[in-house]
Amino acid sequence: MENKTLTVLQEIEFYNQTGDTLSSIVLNDWNNAYASKNSPLGKRFSDEFYRGFHLAADKERGSTNIKNIATQNNIPLSWERTEKNPDLIVVKLNQKLAPNEKILIHLDYFVKVPSDKFTHYGYTDRGGMYLRNWFLAPARYENNSFITYSNLNLDDIANAVSNFDVILRIPKNFDLTTDLNDETVTSLNQLSIYKLKGTSRTDFSLFLEQKTNFQSYKNSTVEVLTNLRGYKADEIQKAIAIDQIVTFTNDLIGKPHSQKITVSQADYDRNPFYGLNQMPTFLVPFPDTFLFEIKFLKTYLNNYLKNNLKLDPRKDNWIYDGIQVYTMMRYIDEYYPGCKMTGNISRFKLFKGFHLLNIDFNEQYSYFYLLMARKNLDQPVGDAKDSLIKFNEQIASKYRAGLSLIYLDNFLGNNEVSNSIQQFNAQNDLRMCTENDFETLLKSNTKKDIDWFFKSIIHSRDVIDYKFTNVTKTNDSVSFSLKSKTNVTVPISVYGIKNDTIVFKKWIEPKLNDSIYTLERNQANKIVINYKNEVPEFNLRNNWKKLEGFYPNNRPIKFALVKDLEDPYYNQIIYAPILTYNVYDGLSPGMRFHNRAILNRPFVYDINPTYSIKSQSLTGSAIFMVNKDYRDSNLFNMRYSISGNYFHYAPDAAYLKINPMILMQFRNDNYRDNRKQFLLFRQVIINREKSEIVVDSSLQDYSVFDVKYINTRTELTNHISFVGDVQFSGEFGKVSTEIQYRKLFEDNRQLNLRMYAGAFTYNNSNSDFYSFALDRPTDYLFDYAYLGRSSQTGLVSQEFILAEGGFKSKLSPAYANQWITTLNASYSIWNWIEAYGDIGFVKNSNQQEKFLFDSGIRLNLLTDYFELFFPIYSSKGWEISQPNYNEKIRFVITLNPEKFIQLFTRKWF
Repeated sequence: MENKTLTVLQEIEFYNQTGDTLSSIVLNDWNNAYASKNSPLGKRFSDEFYRGFHLAADKERGSTNIKNIATQNNIPLSWERTEKNPDLIVVKLNQKLAPNEKILIHLDYFVKVPSDKFTHYGYTDRGGMYLRNWFLAPARYENNSFITYSNLNLDDIANAVSNFDVILRIPKNFDLTTDLNDETVTSLNQLSIYKLKGTSRTDFSLFLEQKTNFQSYKNSTVEVLTNLRGYKADEIQKAIAIDQIVTFTNDLIGKPHSQKITVSQADYDRNPFYGLNQMPTFLVPFPDTFLFEIKFLKTYLNNYLKNNLKLDPRKDNWIYDGIQVYTMMRYIDEYYPGCKMTGNISRFKLFKGFHLLNIDFNEQYSYFYLLMARKNLDQPVGDAKDSLIKFNEQIASKYRAGLSLIYLDNFLGNNEVSNSIQQFNAQNDLRMCTENDFETLLKSNTKKDIDWFFKSIIHSRDVIDYKFTNVTKTNDSVSFSLKSKTNVTVPISVYGIKNDTIVFKKWIEPKLNDSIYTLERNQANKIVINYKNEVPEFNLRNNWKKLEGFYPNNRPIKFALVKDLEDPYYNQIIYAPILTYNVYDGLSPGMRFHNRAILNRPFVYDINPTYSIKSQSLTGSAIFMVNKDYRDSNLFNMRYSISGNYFHYAPDAAYLKINPMILMQFRNDNYRDNRKQFLLFRQVIINREKSEIVVDSSLQDYSVFDVKYINTRTELTNHISFVGDVQFSGEFGKVSTEIQYRKLFEDNRQLNLRMYAGAFTYNNSNSDFYSFALDRPTDYLFDYAYLGRSSQTGLVSQEFILAEGGFKSKLSPAYANQWITTLNASYSIWNWIEAYGDIGFVKNSNQQEKFLFDSGIRLNLLTDYFELFFPIYSSKGWEISQPNYNEKIRFVITLNPEKFIQLFTRKWF
């Protein structure tokens, strides 16, 4: 235990049940994925901006050290790992293995167990271990080849179905908890020897602790071992909840295929119930028993399904997720039908107006899916698990899979979906299965055509969006057509509502947009599509028609203090007090009015009037924006906007900026690729009041046309970006390019490089207002959030923004009115302390180009958010020894909260 190492002697009796003659056997060696920062697992962590693995010490990493692989006659077998797949071993057989023949393979190896801080599997800080995916296991064989999946921290190892006999020797002072069956326990010297057995499984778990904190709960079908923290729920409450969940699962899906199931806190922490896990314990608005129940329900179902279903867990992951969320939703319907997403908070009158706080518990699944669909980042739920971006993999696609089964169940009725799930569970007890088996069972249990379910719901990004057209009514009936705004035709439910009471419901299977449907009215005063949100629909705001009154679709205005969920029955205006700051306006309190809901909208306005206390005048900003998404194109979003800003740029002068803009956003077919591309067209119109203080304030009214192309790819260990910019106005024309590169090396040192080059095509200006800046851009387009943009002295004049020349020292000439080219670099010395250096050429008209340089120390506390630069040596000489050194120090600071939020959300999207 002290060395975190297992000594393993293993025998694999491999039966060739594939129908093919084999010359090699692939073994999964997922523990060896921890051996290198450049393994597929290490690259996955880098893609998701997780620093812990890259910064970890070698002793915290895991590995597998093979001593010998041989036949039963001790004849060595050759084997290999590839650099591409270091967590797979290919064992080459000395003789080909025909179908229905078997071979005995002996293996001798050491397993160095990794720290559990990376994936929750491994050795713990408390001296114990949670062992999973640690031993060499034959890979699943399907479609004439072994499945060769690398460990990507997705908990989806594709092992062949096996029977296990395990003899485990551990120190006597440690307890063992496992989901294998205990045969015998004996002692020898200072060791406890366990004999364990498991049949028809793909994996098993071992927990080693000096004193186990697992509790055992048994009923007539299974023993549950859990150490799940239950807040303040007592043992009796836990026992009742566990028995209720196990019984409900047995009735809905079927009995577990093993005698024991472990439900650990580590399993829950790997994939918690998002929302609940973000709240401090004292703020969680649910009873303690419910919190334990929902945590146990999710984790138990995950482990139960992993044990029972013998699917390809990466390719067919949607079935695991779908059945898990389907069961959770059915459980809430059964035992907590009135529960709200935010629990007891919804009871307070203060929060009655907030739509978010009053939706049903099960409705949250739909909104989490819509969060990604409205960003145009949703993916088909049937896609392989490793192709999903993190938010989809852990939340949105998982929830959409469950919603899809609920949708199908509501449409088919007669428990046809739950019956199919039960039969599928039983089928998995006999053999390995695939999605085709599940589809066949669903189709065999209904007389309705459900091809649309797999084509449009599971294996496509099609979104559902119906609206009413041609609505007519009589006293006894109502007639209407249903139009699919996305041309996706799937079944949809239509409700008749009278004063919030359902008076009729009808499932309709539209074929043509102009088909007329006539239903008995039953005194309904409103008809609603998808009233109970049974269908994962893209837009709910066009789902209803009033049958009474002069304005059948009039939505009253509803004011909300904080950003809320979209309410389909109101026009929401969200307001909030704001406070802005710059040196010339001082603190500027104001009020923000906008319609930015939690879900993206096609039209957005954001109006921010403020009052400048210092200048005693109105200031502020506003933007109006239209978004157009393209779901089947690399051009995935077009944004048309017009914005305006009015603030002071000097103590005695203000500026007005009007900025009409078109932004085109592109992405690759691989959504996990962190590459982003943008093409921007804008006309920047500036009106500046004349200032008696600021030089060049005579340039009052001007307009610049700007075209910019941005191509960037960012992950933890590598960042590269390219920006090309072209600007034209009556006074000048210029082109520029910027390339940035950042590399985090294996020794945890970081190199930053930036190259900037720009040149004028023509320049009729008599000042440096439009010139390229060496260290501090004039920002004539008013793009940068300077604290004091016109200040030449004082602290705010030392603010640094990495743009144009990018120098940190203030050198002469400070501007270039012909061309400029610079190179900025920095390299880690220790932790967040870096050395930086800048070199470049500056060319002005009627002058020779001039070479300039500077160097110093950079404190990179939080890249792009908070940095300090201390110049040491430059073209001026030793700056550190020159007078007024404190005025030479430069700083970066970001006060925009939205930029800080991006720092924490980038790993999800």
